[in-house]
Amino acid sequence: MGMSAKDVLKMIKDNEAEYVDIRFTDIRGKLQHVTIVNDLVDEDFLEEGFMFDGSSIEGWKSIEASDMKLVPDLDSVYMDPFYAERTLCIHCAVVEPDTGEAYDRDPRGTAVKAEAYLKSSGIGDVAYFGPEAEFFLFDDVRFSNTMNKVSFEVDADDACWNTDAEFEMGNHGHRPGVKGGYFPVNPTDASHDIRGEMLSTMKRLGMKVDKHHHEVASNQHELGLIFGTLVTQSDELQKYKYVVQNVAHAYGKSATFMPKPYYGDNGSGMHVNMSIWKDGKPLFAGEKYADLSQEALYFIGGILKHAKSLNAITNPSTNSYKRLIPGFEAPVLCAYSARNRSGCVRIPWTESPKAKRVEARFPDPSANPYLAFSALLMAGLDGIENKIDPGEASDKNLYDLPPEELADIPTVSGSLREALDSLAADHDYLLKGGVFTKEQIEAYIELKMEEVHKFEHTPHPVEYSMYYSC
Repeated sequence: MGMSAKDVLKMIKDNEAEYVDIRFTDIRGKLQHVTIVNDLVDEDFLEEGFMFDGSSIEGWKSIEASDMKLVPDLDSVYMDPFYAERTLCIHCAVVEPDTGEAYDRDPRGTAVKAEAYLKSSGIGDVAYFGPEAEFFLFDDVRFSNTMNKVSFEVDADDACWNTDAEFEMGNHGHRPGVKGGYFPVNPTDASHDIRGEMLSTMKRLGMKVDKHHHEVASNQHELGLIFGTLVTQSDELQKYKYVVQNVAHAYGKSATFMPKPYYGDNGSGMHVNMSIWKDGKPLFAGEKYADLSQEALYFIGGILKHAKSLNAITNPSTNSYKRLIPGFEAPVLCAYSARNRSGCVRIPWTESPKAKRVEARFPDPSANPYLAFSALLMAGLDGIENKIDPGEASDKNLYDLPPEELADIPTVSGSLREALDSLAADHDYLLKGGVFTKEQIEAYIELKMEEVHKFEHTPHPVEYSMYYSC
């Protein structure tokens, strides 16, 4: 039984909330909000919603058809842990005010439709998602983009490049080296307490979490979210980012989910674990390769077939492709395996059939979770519906394959431009059941191509070192 309007009003009263923050997510994946005085929040408000100007959101309505409505999802309420004044937050659906129908460019609405399509397909009742979003913490971030200056500089006291830096209190020397940050204890891991506060804050919000640790690169970290259903887990990932960035800010640090903020060390990925259940049973458990079912193998087949077009949604930044480079540890090869982590899809080892799942390794945390999880689900369902064979598993170390074998394995997109071109050519699987719409995809491509053009037209500082004296 979900929350009713009366339940939410009682929660506002019990928590002495002065304000109600209604939140939604734009196309790029950024959380947006409007804050309402509690006196104006009654049952009608919670059921009928709040009007706002959709033309001010990039990629949404034009100015002549700008009126939109935010309708609260009453099951998504939580108390904000950062505002000075007590504030209750609610995630919202975006709807057309004249018809009450879901706005087709609302990412959260797309996720709702994806869940509905799964049920209508008869393949399963529920899809579970477990994202593993990595991030970086810095003490100082500066960048410039003007006609005559393009530069960035990041710094962190515990970064590997500061082993000989002079600090007022002295340099204590305990730092992980390049690619040496995975799992050291303190004092080498200097951010344990920050991550601990992030995880504790998430628990207070009612989020299901399980662990935190330092990641491979300098200043790189990860917190563990326990799996959930598609829409709910998308909400949770938005809260995850919100908590990470605000706790970091409170510590005088800056957190970023940018996939590749600097050169020479690992980038941040967002491995996405997925499973489908039907009639209370795990659909992906079986007696095929790695104890997978035939449906799970077909699901993998769909992911691999549509990988290049998926990249436009799961790896939606020009910076994403600084991470997805062949020849390194990035999961760029369209292959799957239970024994190594070098392909696009991995089957995590588990003893329990209930935990049987597949893991897409190429997504990164710059993705809009509502769109990314929906697209991954639709690609996998297309694989099941069309019985797409993923081929043989690749249990060899893909990094050590001879060039002639490597040439036979397709790769993911090598740039955002290639990914967007692939999405333009391959998106019918997303249109099934009206989950995505053609107009939505066209608007998404148009918005993202603006980023491509800006990136491609801007000279890069490294070009000066390579070409200035040519």
